[in-house]
Amino acid sequence: MNSPMGVGVVGCGSISWIYLQNLNAFTRVRTVACADLDRGRAEWRAGEYGVPAVLETDDLLNHPDVDIVLNLTTPEAHADIALAAVQAGKHVYNEKPLTIEIDDARRLLDEASARSVRVGCAPDTFLGAGIATCRRVLDEGIIGTLVGGTAFFTCPGHEVWHPEPDFYYKRGGGPVLDMGPYYITALVALLGPVRRVTGCTRRTHVQRPILSEPRRGQMMDVDVPTHAAAVLEFTSGPIITLMLSFDVHAARLPIIEIYGSRGTLAVPDPNMFDGPVELFDAETKEWRTHNLIGAYNENSRGLGVAEMADAIASGRPHRASGALALHVLEIMHAVQQASDLGHHIDLTTTCQRPDPLPPDWRA
Repeated sequence: MNSPMGVGVVGCGSISWIYLQNLNAFTRVRTVACADLDRGRAEWRAGEYGVPAVLETDDLLNHPDVDIVLNLTTPEAHADIALAAVQAGKHVYNEKPLTIEIDDARRLLDEASARSVRVGCAPDTFLGAGIATCRRVLDEGIIGTLVGGTAFFTCPGHEVWHPEPDFYYKRGGGPVLDMGPYYITALVALLGPVRRVTGCTRRTHVQRPILSEPRRGQMMDVDVPTHAAAVLEFTSGPIITLMLSFDVHAARLPIIEIYGSRGTLAVPDPNMFDGPVELFDAETKEWRTHNLIGAYNENSRGLGVAEMADAIASGRPHRASGALALHVLEIMHAVQQASDLGHHIDLTTTCQRPDPLPPDWRA
């Protein structure tokens, strides 16, 4: 097997621990350095997970041992850090969303193509056993001709748990750009690209109280819509109803369901790697649980980085690709455009439906 590729992590905040833990376990990559605006935080993570070097961001981007930059910064920094990494000749893998603005994403992908480096992007949860099993069910035609489906994410807001929740309500935040990537990426992995979108959004409160420690009781401004409803028409035919909200205290809704001429597929949480996967058979009128297919059925964040490293070494396309992330980003922007303009938005991007991981593939 090829030598593992060196990964430099930029951004050592709340999500970084699971990436660092998993990167230590994957054989196709090795973490060689980390950086953060708060050097103390970077040093803490480095000590916790055995990262050899703590560097300033510019030094990390130019370090000879760094092959892939893992960009775990907050959304407003995604474009600048990723572009700088690509211009330094590094492959880059961003946390979601790829960038905030579509023009920045296009520039990033164009620059990467010109420099012959790869761009990858979270989420990689669609590579897990839960979505992979659903993909097998659909590909085998078990629920027949696909008609449509529903997808719902509801919560009362991330201020109930995140210690610094402000960025969820700034440019680049809100339920569509924050949670939409999980749901829409899973749907594209299952059904292929989207043709057109319509939707409505609203901002329910102009300020919200922080409910988590250590800032409980402080107020924060809300600059983005916090509730969105959309309809996605897929090129392959199905029509999906999507709702994403930070304004719902409780609901009795499915996560994702896909409806076919011979039954229904209940898809597990796309923010997770596992199941359960459930099927309703129109003939027997019964629900049953489908056995999971695939190795990754626990929190495997970073799997997309390792799979991209393997793809680079093998000279094949990687699955959590920049093209996929750009298409998902345009879909999310189209929801707001449709709300502002009052009509369907025809998409200008498309992508290949990524192949599922072979069941015996290991990172």
